[in-house]
Amino acid sequence: QVQLVESGGGLVQAGGSLRLSCAASGLIFRMNNMAWYRQAPGKQREYVALIRSGGTNYKDSVKGRFTISRDNAKNMVYLQMNSLKPEDTAVYYCAAGNSLPLRVDYWGKGTQVTVSS
Repeated sequence: QVQLVESGGGLVQAGGSLRLSCAASGLIFRMNNMAWYRQAPGKQREYVALIRSGGTNYKDSVKGRFTISRDNAKNMVYLQMNSLKPEDTAVYYCAAGNSLPLRVDYWGKGTQVTVSS
């Protein structure tokens, strides 16, 4: 059974930083593309960042502030978020799949990030 478990969310002031982690199990981690999505209240879930063998990709609004990385030995993926803004407030979800971002095969349950102004 595939499990993606996020952690590291919390409350932070604007301009601050958080590091999200996602622990994956039940899948061949190194063969999966991994991504982070987010969903703000009243809005649709949106893609934030992707990491695959060819490199990384980011939503325009987080470029230069967020960094996605992975540790295949630990089956972990991370999202370092710097210079946080109130508009980054959302539930952040870890996602896995061979066809990301076109199709997500597995979702985590999410972790709340709240940025105060």
